[in-house]
Amino acid sequence: MTTREGSLEAPTRHPLNWKSADFYDENKLNEELERVFDICHGCRRCVNLCTAFPKLFDLVDESPTLEVDGIPKEKYREVVDQCYLCDMCYMTKCPYVPPHEWNVDFPHLMLRAKAVKFRKGEVSFRDKLLSSTDALGKLASIPVVVQMVNAANKAAPVRSLMDGMLGIHKDRVLPEYDSAKFRSTARPDDSFEVKDGKTTPGKVAVFSTCYVNYNEPGIGHDLLKILAHNEIPSIVVAKEACCGMPKLELGDLAAVARNKDLNIPVLANLAREGYAILTAVPSCTLMFKQELPLMFPDDADVAAVAEAMYDPFEYLVSRHKDGLLKNEFKQPLGKVSYHVPCHLRVQNMGQKTRELLEMIPQTTVTTVERCAGHDGTWGVKSEFFEQSMKIGRPVFRLMSDSNPDYISSDCAIAGRHIQQGIGGGEAQKQHPLTLIRIAYGL
Repeated sequence: MTTREGSLEAPTRHPLNWKSADFYDENKLNEELERVFDICHGCRRCVNLCTAFPKLFDLVDESPTLEVDGIPKEKYREVVDQCYLCDMCYMTKCPYVPPHEWNVDFPHLMLRAKAVKFRKGEVSFRDKLLSSTDALGKLASIPVVVQMVNAANKAAPVRSLMDGMLGIHKDRVLPEYDSAKFRSTARPDDSFEVKDGKTTPGKVAVFSTCYVNYNEPGIGHDLLKILAHNEIPSIVVAKEACCGMPKLELGDLAAVARNKDLNIPVLANLAREGYAILTAVPSCTLMFKQELPLMFPDDADVAAVAEAMYDPFEYLVSRHKDGLLKNEFKQPLGKVSYHVPCHLRVQNMGQKTRELLEMIPQTTVTTVERCAGHDGTWGVKSEFFEQSMKIGRPVFRLMSDSNPDYISSDCAIAGRHIQQGIGGGEAQKQHPLTLIRIAYGL
């Protein structure tokens, strides 16, 4: 028998056995944590990815044995809390992921630990609140309420109170809410002839996502304008709930299942009717493409939705290759600093956003392919804010070095984080879909 040092095979993922009793057995969890932590300690290739691995290696180096077996089991949680499930270790660094016999899936092991923590009731009110994106959005976007919420989020005394009482860092710039929600103001156009391409369905259903619906509806409107300009019939999904990613990151897998039961029947019908389903938030796309299929591997509807789900730029670039995308751009963009979010990178589709941006005449695209460190709600929390900014520091520098006209990221929250980290300058922050709409002259 031989033991391979690493692997050159493509990573594969095993289904998440989250319904079994063993999944929540804390002793068995700690055994697996110790096994995987020991492999990570012997490798240390991921030390520069995030703060989870430096925390683990510090615990090892400070232990009496200088090995993982010297770390008190209660300190394992310090590593788990640092992981925000970006998946970068699994997809880009770890040589021991399946099909390697050591079977290291660090993100899903951290997810299991978070699920155990949640089931034990050891999750704060703040974390439950921040992950309830639909409930927060519905309340905060009420016309009478929205002005007060947005004003409060900018008021120093209120932010200090939120920091002290809720643990939401006073210096984190928070996204505004919009009372003109995307779903209630969207005007999709399904009047065009359906023209299926070799690789693309000829009609689109837009899953708005919580963020686009409640915070930046303009992103969704720009997507609809781009589709209409290219004579692609579109609709907005008739009924939707949060994709479930915030609850997944919390470890609340039962809530993920409840949201799945709301979303998948509607989306599966659209998939079987031949629609491409587009979401403008990479984490939401990833949820339907990867996480739900791993949680529900035998669900035919989940599989159908995963097959029909596209990132908008994945769809548009494929449409271009099918000869069905208009490429007469009227407005140059100048210098664009473009950030590739982690949850887009792990979809393994290449840099489609960059490809389309580079088709625009008199436009130079500087691409930064590195974690910006915000990750959903993680960078909002008081205890992680400084680490979030530290992780993002190289990205902030690289994004600003070229003195760009625009800074842009497919993850709108990462874009805000980068804008805050750069701290000024003349560059406009715009979502890539907005840049394409501008370039089309729409």
